[in-house]
Amino acid sequence: VECSSADEALAAAGVGADIILLDNLAPQELHTAAAQVKAAHPGVTVEASGGIVLGTLPQFLGPHIDVVSMGCLTHSSPALDFALRV
Repeated sequence: VECSSADEALAAAGVGADIILLDNLAPQELHTAAAQVKAAHPGVTVEASGGIVLGTLPQFLGPHIDVVSMGCLTHSSPALDFALRV
């Protein structure tokens, strides 16, 4: 479930979500929300997403973050034009 606050994340985990995506949170807010979710629901997977690029990635890593999604890997990559002839 995609959540934009700690309250949303806790509510989603409380009704059975097994993966919580914390989207577009500042690093400190992200870590606080992730810690709250893990404390209340240790089996829930917490994913960080939204505005994370290679240069800021270390700020989003932490003990309560299980997965990091980075859209910059796909939407900012250059196109490659190629053909295959068999």
